[in-house]
Amino acid sequence: MTERLIKSNKIRIGDISISYYIKKSTTTSSKTIIFLHGFPFNKNMWRDQLQTLPEDITGIALDIRGHGLSTSGHSFFSIDVFAKDIRVFMEKLDVEQATLCGISMGGYIALRAYQLFPEKISGLILADTHSKADTNAGKQKRFDSIQAVLNHGRRPFSIGFVENIFSAHSIQEKPEAVEYIKSAIRRNSVRSICSTLLALAARTDTSDTLKDISVSTLLIRGSDDRITSAQDMKDLEEAIPNARFKEIAGCGHLPNLEAPEEFNRVINEFMDGV
Repeated sequence: MTERLIKSNKIRIGDISISYYIKKSTTTSSKTIIFLHGFPFNKNMWRDQLQTLPEDITGIALDIRGHGLSTSGHSFFSIDVFAKDIRVFMEKLDVEQATLCGISMGGYIALRAYQLFPEKISGLILADTHSKADTNAGKQKRFDSIQAVLNHGRRPFSIGFVENIFSAHSIQEKPEAVEYIKSAIRRNSVRSICSTLLALAARTDTSDTLKDISVSTLLIRGSDDRITSAQDMKDLEEAIPNARFKEIAGCGHLPNLEAPEEFNRVINEFMDGV
């Protein structure tokens, strides 16, 4: 069996440099999956998924503009800008079609990408995410977070964030995942965190076009997720024609880190049929 290594690369697209991991297929298969992380994390959250991908699939995990080791460019962030970056990235790497796997903010990006360039997307995996824009209360919460980060820095923000996104079980049993998330948040600049919070508050609602999604779609949610409600994901399941929904027990908002074996099994089975 050929040893498949996860390689770290950078590529220039437009006004930014994108940092990414790639694990190439060892067969002639052209199946590709692109992993899109949540806010305010980076590509490292997908290492477990890349390591366990079947040999006939090329896996890519990238740092969204302004996150991880990708540069910020003009710094006027929006979900629209993030999605358009993905299209240029795919073109630069000669990826004709890919399944997009997005968690939380990554899911918002994947849904917007499908609106913009559906012909380049062969499947969707949407984890702990939804299609709705922020309510006024949701926007205000993000504005308050910006103020808190500006006044008190990243450390208190990261501590509060961790308490919200992990299940109580994961906080006890997965200290390495908790520590990774804290350090990932603190690696982002204050400017990048605040710009992304504004992008999230300003994002468009993609609900109207869910009915037009013609590719196979897998929906995953941690059963104890306090951020994305079960109803929000059920709404996706009802609206997307070829969607199936899987809930992973004992997890919060990040099941790929909290229950990686189960998460990997589910996505690899899905990829088998894409």
